Amino acid sequence: MVDPRCEIVIQRPRAVVAGYAADPSNAPSWYANIGSADHRGGPPLGVGTLADFGARFLGRELKYTYKFTGWVPGSRLVMRTAQGPFPMKTTYTWDDVGTATRMVLANTGEPAGFSKVAGFLMAPMMRRAMGKDLRKLKALLEAGAADG
Repeated sequence: MVDPRCEIVIQRPRAVVAGYAADPSNAPSWYANIGSADHRGGPPLGVGTLADFGARFLGRELKYTYKFTGWVPGSRLVMRTAQGPFPMKTTYTWDDVGTATRMVLANTGEPAGFSKVAGFLMAPMMRRAMGKDLRKLKALLEAGAADG
């Protein structure tokens, strides 16, 4: 079992941070390992939304689908892989910190196959990647990426 968690404070209102981060089409702009993201069916986002992702991890190309299983707009998003090589649950939460927003990114999963072999390395690698991704999201949003 891997369950890394990271958080960051972004100097933008919660609605801006949550709106940008929850939109799958924005994922390639702030997730280093995600090269493509396709939201099936178009907006609005909500429980049942499916999003297909193409990623690179541990030198391998991965294709997987996330299904939104929990959604409280501006507050919490829970996604689970509907199919793919690494069963994963990803949770985003957003809270106000004055006029800024604390975003928490948490992943929980059970490595299988190739991933199981590298399982003992995965949690620290994921935590580092998640921290880097959140710092990129912070830089983008504080520079006005969601204003457009």
